Amino acid sequence: MKVSINSIRRINNTYKTTDDVAAIGIDALAAKVGAQLGAIEEIEQIGRKYQGIVVAKIVHLRKHENSDHLNVCLIDDAGKTKAVARDKDGLVQVVCGADNLYEGMLVPWLPPGTVVPESVDKDPFVLEAREMRGETSNGMLASARELGLGDDHSGILEIRDVFDRVRVGDDFAEAFQLKDDVIFNIENKMFTHRPDCFGLLGVSRELAGIQGMAFRSPDWYTLTPPIPEPEAEPLPLTVTNEIPELVPRFTAITLRGVQVGPSPTWVVVELAKVGLRSINNVVDYTNFFMLETGQPLHAYDYDKVRALTSGDAAEITVRYPRSGEKVSLLNGKTIEPREEAMMIASGDHLIGIGGVMGGADTEVDETTKNIIIECATFDMYSIRRTAMAHGLFTDAVTRFNKGQSPLQNRAVLAKIVDEIRQFAGGKVASQLVDNSQLADRQWVHPPIPVTTQFVNERLGLELTAAEMKTILENVECSVAVNGDALTVTAPFWRTDIEIREDVVEEVGRLYGFDKLPLELPQRSIKPAVKDALFELKSAVRARLAKAGANEVLTYSFVHGDLLKKVGQDTKEAFQVGNALSPDLQYYRLSLTPSLLDKVHLNIKAGYGEFVLFELGKAHNLQHATTDEGLPMEFEMLDLVYARSDKLQKPGAAFYEARAFLTDLAGSLGVALEFRPFETEETYQVVKPYDHTRSAKVFVRGSDIALGMIGEYKASVRRALKLPAHAAGFGVGLMQLQQAIATAGKAYTPLPRFPKVMQDVTLKAPATLPYAQMFDVLQTELTKQQSDHMLAHLEPLDIYQRAEDADHKQFSFRLTIANYERTLTDAEVAKLLDGLAAAAQKMFSAERI
Repeated sequence: MKVSINSIRRINNTYKTTDDVAAIGIDALAAKVGAQLGAIEEIEQIGRKYQGIVVAKIVHLRKHENSDHLNVCLIDDAGKTKAVARDKDGLVQVVCGADNLYEGMLVPWLPPGTVVPESVDKDPFVLEAREMRGETSNGMLASARELGLGDDHSGILEIRDVFDRVRVGDDFAEAFQLKDDVIFNIENKMFTHRPDCFGLLGVSRELAGIQGMAFRSPDWYTLTPPIPEPEAEPLPLTVTNEIPELVPRFTAITLRGVQVGPSPTWVVVELAKVGLRSINNVVDYTNFFMLETGQPLHAYDYDKVRALTSGDAAEITVRYPRSGEKVSLLNGKTIEPREEAMMIASGDHLIGIGGVMGGADTEVDETTKNIIIECATFDMYSIRRTAMAHGLFTDAVTRFNKGQSPLQNRAVLAKIVDEIRQFAGGKVASQLVDNSQLADRQWVHPPIPVTTQFVNERLGLELTAAEMKTILENVECSVAVNGDALTVTAPFWRTDIEIREDVVEEVGRLYGFDKLPLELPQRSIKPAVKDALFELKSAVRARLAKAGANEVLTYSFVHGDLLKKVGQDTKEAFQVGNALSPDLQYYRLSLTPSLLDKVHLNIKAGYGEFVLFELGKAHNLQHATTDEGLPMEFEMLDLVYARSDKLQKPGAAFYEARAFLTDLAGSLGVALEFRPFETEETYQVVKPYDHTRSAKVFVRGSDIALGMIGEYKASVRRALKLPAHAAGFGVGLMQLQQAIATAGKAYTPLPRFPKVMQDVTLKAPATLPYAQMFDVLQTELTKQQSDHMLAHLEPLDIYQRAEDADHKQFSFRLTIANYERTLTDAEVAKLLDGLAAAAQKMFSAERI
């Protein structure tokens, strides 16, 4: 956002809005702007470009005798320039090749010794008196481009000024308020929530407010401005708004007999200072008042619009584009707009993109006589999506993106109509068309009650109600005071003041955050309570890493094909509406698919045996949303063990994965229980597992379900090219946290006497699950061991002979020690005999 300080002064002087906001000096003003309004990215001393340029008048003009395109001009500068050759009448000779010159024309003259403004920031070009085919040229007459005031290089800039304030011999920079002008380039992001600050009126108001000055808007900038009545033969206009939810207000009016031509030079200069080029007076006025108020406007050629319709009136329709429709834009491009773009149409023809850019078919040019002026409000989000989709980034887009107040539309339209009537010869030819949805929307925020205590407590100040009232009224808020209570009503252009905290921010910013007391907040030195879930995750990471597992971090989103490969249904997953990539379409139902997707790549890279795990979030439509309407998040731990088929190693993958889970749970003080699947479960998170080689994971002796563990289906292994030896588990961290809290952690001292280890093998029916055998033995061991013993039973092997399909053998190792003495082999053997007897009684198991 470029802001000219002299343009601010012009507004203050023209409308008598406030005192000179730059009276404190440019450096001090820049410091206050940076501290209280927005970060200044660059400060440009624009006046240095125009030193020495003089306003001159062409008195005599003749063709150069030795050239077919050069002219010899005798110019009058009122004798202001010293040390330059003159004729007997005091005129100065300049040779120029432009073809738009005429006697009596006011022009910018760059005398010898002057630097061409266009070259100041590049390679400065200093002019001098020199011969041009036998004629002396004292300096040059400059075009708009050479002056750095636009792109036009077709002719010399003609100085036109409707106020007759420019005289021959005037200093060009002084005449057009350039001499001491400074441009502040303020970062746009600082004004994201302040649409009013994208106009000079808003910036002027803010500069006054941060300096404690009272700003008053111009009389014409009001909610109910007077609209000129029709004064010429009617130019009928109808407006139809088919998308009022996106275009809450659309105002327009027609003018007849407009004299389209070059703009006054002061308007050209005002636009050029902030990077806008002059087109013609009508288009320039729309841009000028956009800069003045922050409200974009657009002008149509009435006759071109009317020619596109079949009736007697010009028709404008605000609607979505139809299939296959295209629009030719002012930038020369022809596009097929996106389906939800806000389009301006006339009949069956598109004539512009609402809030973005007008169409070439209805542009105002030198042949235009009658015009339509539009001042509308468009949905900021729709504009941004359209601009991004088509790469159209205009000054109108920049301003509409911030959410302009529709309550200013009538005022801005009335002002530009009055300006065109006075200075472009137009006459109002229709009533104002105001297609408004304001009755259905609350655009003006209701009064905000707040107390001085509420404001002061948050700012650390001791301001009185009267002081706050003055601060807020300086920027035209309405404030009613009753003791220490204030009722603040924001002006119609402030769409950002809604709640008490907004009032606090406004008071603090205008008063000056740099004036707030520098006191460190008090806080307790008591240690903060540790986050239980964070601590659990740290413990899980440490234990699994110690066991040899590798943590990975994958996206929370997955491709739908990956879900299908593991047997999960995409209908059970949240779909991402605006995915970052085509590969990231759905929220994952569990972490396992992401891990399985990495197995083949690692085996292909040469890793024969490895374990991957991830801590992350999963989502499921079966448990769709929280009370706030957000997708529920499930904190999960998933692990995958994989071994290449090339490695010859005994044992099932299930028990490898189980070893990791059992070790992890044991380190956390949780005893696990594994229960077989009776049937194939329908839950989506179970789908990757082969239910005949998997189990549900519970906390031992409770109904707390932690998750599942198992080997994967053959279909999953084929789809993801998994090795035969692959298994894994998925457990919920919140459930694990609950289990830890329930179990607690008890300290068990180690015996100082030697431990004894003995193995036992039991032959049992082949249909007997290992878990049932282990539970019986563990229960019997608990009964037989005394309080002064520490015993541990662990599995060694499960084996089935090929010739004996009816039986399998379970091998266990008993490790036991006594706190009081060294145990004998006989005592341990007796204990094993008891375990074997319990197994024989329960399962008819035979000890081998």
